[in-house]
Amino acid sequence: MSSDMRVHSWSCSYYLDLEKQWVPGKLTLTPHSLKFIVEKTEEVLVGLPLSSIIEIRKESSLFIFGAITVLEKSQTKHWFSSLQPSRNVVFNVIEHFWRELLLSQPGTPGSTPSHVTRGQELMGLMANSQKRMEDTAKDLQQQTEQLDSVLKGLEKMESDLDVADRLLTELETPSWWPFGSKFWKMPAEENLKEGVSSTCESFGKEGVVITVPAIVSERAESHSKLGKLTVLISALEIYDSCSLLLHRFEKEDVDDIKVHSPYEVSIRQRFIGKPDVAYQLISAKMPEVIPILEVQFSNKIELLEDALVLRNKVFASSAERHAASRPKGCAPHRELPTGGQEGEQLQKNLPLLSEGEAQELTQILSKMKGLALDTEAELERQDAALDGITVAVDRATLNVDKQNRRMRKLM
Repeated sequence: MSSDMRVHSWSCSYYLDLEKQWVPGKLTLTPHSLKFIVEKTEEVLVGLPLSSIIEIRKESSLFIFGAITVLEKSQTKHWFSSLQPSRNVVFNVIEHFWRELLLSQPGTPGSTPSHVTRGQELMGLMANSQKRMEDTAKDLQQQTEQLDSVLKGLEKMESDLDVADRLLTELETPSWWPFGSKFWKMPAEENLKEGVSSTCESFGKEGVVITVPAIVSERAESHSKLGKLTVLISALEIYDSCSLLLHRFEKEDVDDIKVHSPYEVSIRQRFIGKPDVAYQLISAKMPEVIPILEVQFSNKIELLEDALVLRNKVFASSAERHAASRPKGCAPHRELPTGGQEGEQLQKNLPLLSEGEAQELTQILSKMKGLALDTEAELERQDAALDGITVAVDRATLNVDKQNRRMRKLM
């Protein structure tokens, strides 16, 4: 079943509160659960469904520096540390699948909370999203200030190049020239400037087939980041969390696509004489993307190991994929909740949102809408600034090359 498929495993340590010690093992993520398996005995020490988690945080303890904490609805807190390759990578992947599960399955049977209502869960999720948007807005503002500083530097560079151009013109002027040091302006220079601006025009909008959120890493797995994958009719585009383009793979430039699992793919473009461009992507929505990639890159895609074995089970209908929401593995001191008619009846009896929660959610959504509009305006300003920087850099490069040639002639 799709819920038993392993998305990823990481070496880490788990803190046993009763024995006051860290136990080494492996943290395994499936589409619907999180398990910790002891290294020596291979015993499932912790097994909990993602739907029972209400908070995932990065924390530090007195015993070891970096850790990830997972808080359940029963207020049980689990500590994981010594995470490999890094805490950020593990946190991003787990949080991605947890959020996608909450958004796609808000009413999973058997996951009805006893102390925390669904409205409180939704408010917590929205509050976290609002905080993320606020942090993103601050980062965008800092980036805009940096771009403005770069533009000012380029303007100063252009003025310096103009001074150098005048000095070179005076040096090149023959002593017998009676009309001053200014030669007539060559028409080629105007054509060059016009050519630079015309070549810096961005790609036209193409037909977008599908866009999914993803965890993106370039070669080194320890440097993964939040982002998204966009499949176009004639290309693949990878963006970061700020919607800035990281790389664009033209359809003919893709050399191979490897499907490591139903939730993980890698895309590579080979080069001669320089390193290949390769990106690895992990996404809870990847099963929806892989069939599209198989059609567009039929002769370049390769299914590996788990992806090949479980292919038919994963690419079934969405109803079948979401039907299996309970992992079979269970911890000795924690039992995973089971779904049934009783859980469904409780779910129907409980109200989804109270009036107060609805008002609070309305306020949060209003703030998020304002943040989204501000972010869009900021991104538009940055796009314009980047276009100006591109044109200025190209123009400065042409001027520097031209003046270098003129100086070599004078020497």
